Amino acid sequence: MEHEEPIFKETETLSSAQPAVAYISCAVGSTAVEGMAKICTEQSYSTRRSAFTPELDSQSVNGEDRISFVKRHGGWVSKDEKKAKSSSMTEGSEDVPEQGGESWDNREGQDQLRKRNHNRNSGHWPLATLNMNNCNNTDDKKDNKEIKKDDKKEDGKKDEKKDEKEEKKDDKKDDKNNAKKDDKKDDKKDDKKKEDPPKEYWIMDPATDMYYHWLTIVAVPTFYNLMMLITRACFNELQDNYTMLWITLDYTSDVIYYIDTFVRSRTGFLEQGLLVKDCKKLMEYYKKTPQFRYDLIAMVPTDVFMFYVGINNPELRFNRLFKLSRLFEFFDRTETRTNFPNIFRIGNLVLYILIIIHWNACIFFAISKTLGFGTDTWVYPNISDPEYGRLARKYIYSLYWSTLTLTTIGETPPPVRDIEYLFVVTDFLIGVLIFATIVGNVGAMISNMNASRAEFQAKIDSIKQYMQFRKVTKDLEARVVKWFDYLWTEEKTCDEKEVLKYLPDKLKAEIAINVHLETLRKVRIFQDCEAGLLIELVLKLQPQVFSPGDYICKKGDIGREMYIIKEGKLAVVADDGVTQFVVLSDGAYFGEISILGIKGSKAGNRRTANIRSVGYSDLFALSKDDLMEALTEYPDAKQALEEKGRAILMKDGLIDETAAKAADAKDLEEKVAMLETNLEVMQAKLTRITGDWAASQGRIKQRISNMEARVKTLREDDLSEVAVDKKD
Repeated sequence: MEHEEPIFKETETLSSAQPAVAYISCAVGSTAVEGMAKICTEQSYSTRRSAFTPELDSQSVNGEDRISFVKRHGGWVSKDEKKAKSSSMTEGSEDVPEQGGESWDNREGQDQLRKRNHNRNSGHWPLATLNMNNCNNTDDKKDNKEIKKDDKKEDGKKDEKKDEKEEKKDDKKDDKNNAKKDDKKDDKKDDKKKEDPPKEYWIMDPATDMYYHWLTIVAVPTFYNLMMLITRACFNELQDNYTMLWITLDYTSDVIYYIDTFVRSRTGFLEQGLLVKDCKKLMEYYKKTPQFRYDLIAMVPTDVFMFYVGINNPELRFNRLFKLSRLFEFFDRTETRTNFPNIFRIGNLVLYILIIIHWNACIFFAISKTLGFGTDTWVYPNISDPEYGRLARKYIYSLYWSTLTLTTIGETPPPVRDIEYLFVVTDFLIGVLIFATIVGNVGAMISNMNASRAEFQAKIDSIKQYMQFRKVTKDLEARVVKWFDYLWTEEKTCDEKEVLKYLPDKLKAEIAINVHLETLRKVRIFQDCEAGLLIELVLKLQPQVFSPGDYICKKGDIGREMYIIKEGKLAVVADDGVTQFVVLSDGAYFGEISILGIKGSKAGNRRTANIRSVGYSDLFALSKDDLMEALTEYPDAKQALEEKGRAILMKDGLIDETAAKAADAKDLEEKVAMLETNLEVMQAKLTRITGDWAASQGRIKQRISNMEARVKTLREDDLSEVAVDKKD
């Protein structure tokens, strides 16, 4: 059973409380009670103990438990007992009549005094309070009951406040718990979002082959509408005889148009060099382009008007021509992809000419139909004549007339009416402007096709003129001409550096690696080199072509280049140039040792054999200067190459160790001499700097002494005037 804290303080002695007990037992009435309260108050304020509280041991009193002792003396009151007593007093007070002749104000003042004393001292002398409540005075009982009621109300209010505080605390805890739960839920959602990969939408990359293939598909219905809509609108027989075919083709092209609009909305574009794949951005970008409006116009279902005017009115579908930009885009991309761009450009121009002539022919037939067939000499003849009533004759006649008019190369029947004159004048103007542009472009393309040949021929002509001017022998002149013919026949006239100069260095390196790297790796001394050095060397390879009988190198020549055979055959021959020791073919190489300049080599940097071209040979040449320039950035590779070359020479017995050591000693002496020279130069510079410093110190000292002399010559009057001027 839980107990509340005792509401009394331990007393020092029990004997000190005896006079107060005797006085309380004799006192009767309210006056005695007031005196009792006063005495108890005076006695207990000084020691903070009740006058009737016996002194207790910390653990037990006379063998009795402390809690039992306190309960027996009435000093321990639990909550339940306190409530029971207060309820019994309250019930008893309802039956007690009011007594006493005191005024209401006096009683109210006494009640307030008792209440204050009770609140202050109930925690210090509970037994005195209990004795006061057990007094025989009914007025005091009533007052005590009223005090109890007030205390009960206050306790109720306190309990209500406590309950409210507890409820608030509980609400706060619940809110915190709910907030934590919500946070956990949000965290879980975030974790799920992080775990779930983002949805990938289908995006059309315009740089892929798929996009080009789709352009090819869209170009077919676009070209169909461009050619057949005007034809069906002008030649009614063509529309009437094949109605179901045209309906099928029309609505098939419409389906492709709708799909193409969706593809356009999902076609990516580059932003800061990266392909944008956000559908919203792609849609916004597509809406900002002019083609978006053209696509909307092309998709307007104008066919619904055919329900009112008839199904054989294809001119209602002319809005489909707003898709022509896709056809032009297809032509541009095809021109970029084809290996024969000049031929494609010429074919494209011819196609444009045919389209213009076709449209002009259809318009001529439509005007003739409006004015009446055979009404004059300019319009199409009367179709009642069987010869001119056939559909094929109608179209061919109109096409012939359109061709003659636009090209202005033939005579046509003169116009009769004003509208005919206007139409012919318009045709002439269009023919002059358009065909002048087209013919000019064709001429430029033909010139470009022959540009390389013209440039090559100019080189041959200049060399021929030079040889004639210098009176070169006919045999040598014939060899030069044959060499040029071989270059043109084998398409080896282009200068690689000139062609690749517009590319960035990285692309140049990739092309060179793709073309030459495998060939360079075949050389023994370059097989284990790092990739960076090989790339540098690949960029420095120079292609060379030799004619039959040409010497690539002769015995005793200074080796400034090494060679790698790309195509052809080379023979190692004797001094007579006839006897062949060995034949070198594709992938062979020679001259690599001479360009390294290995110390101690018996041959030095001289060629040790005669090498002659058997037929036409294509070689790659790497010069010594280019190799050394590349090796400056790779000192470890240079040392490794020299060691490999030395090992090859030692294996073939072509190295002199004594000469190598002498060369090393000579190099050491040269280095020491170079260091001495540098040291002398540095000493001379230091001497000059020291002299300059001493001279500057002397000048400074001279200036200081001059200033001191000037200061000594100043008089006191001058100094006083200066001081006065400063004060002013």
